[in-house]
Amino acid sequence: MTATETTTAWTQRPLLGFDTETTGTDVARDRIVTVALVHSVAPGRQGETVATWLIDPEMEIPEGAQRVHGISTEHARAHGMKAAEALEEVASMLAEALAKDVPIVAFNGSFDLAILENELRRLGLPTLTDRVGHVIAPVIDPLVVDRGVDRFRKGKRTLTDLLAHYGIQQDGRLHTADVDVSATLDVLRAIVTAHPQVGASSLEDLHQQQITWHRSWAENFNEFLKKKGRNPDVSLDWPL
Repeated sequence: MTATETTTAWTQRPLLGFDTETTGTDVARDRIVTVALVHSVAPGRQGETVATWLIDPEMEIPEGAQRVHGISTEHARAHGMKAAEALEEVASMLAEALAKDVPIVAFNGSFDLAILENELRRLGLPTLTDRVGHVIAPVIDPLVVDRGVDRFRKGKRTLTDLLAHYGIQQDGRLHTADVDVSATLDVLRAIVTAHPQVGASSLEDLHQQQITWHRSWAENFNEFLKKKGRNPDVSLDWPL
């Protein structure tokens, strides 16, 4: 298979965008409040199918988290699904996609995958790793890819920043899981356009390249934290 055929294969085939909104940023202790899966079968948004879940985390949602995603404890309790039921559905859909070599696309996806795995363990459900029988792959994280292909660009790299950098107009409220996923897919498409070598990679090669890119970034960032007298606690592993 030529590089061009490989490019056509993964950039034109389905992608599964994934995002969570949570009670906080501690993947071991916090819980998932919403999940969005966006199945994309075409290069643009006209080919997207969205599935969302609102979950009762069975704990208070701190005010800080509520300000981010707009979901109160009372709303989640009144309208949310039981976590076990919702996350069984989510994990099953993710596992089904991976079994078909459909990549999971997630911005800063290590967080979302880690908190999902911990939630599944807490609930006594098979983890995503258990379900696929190997490491979670293929995964595409536009944040990791952007750091890799444009390593020395200055400035922040939040989803909002990358939308601005790649000239993408945002038409929804970020930190709503489904909007974030569609925006993440937009960023990935823009990266492929700006850096054709990304699209020229096979999914397997791109997954492995992201492991290298993340480790290089994390090592450098940990050195930066050391110099600032802070704890160098960024994991070198990706996606988990």
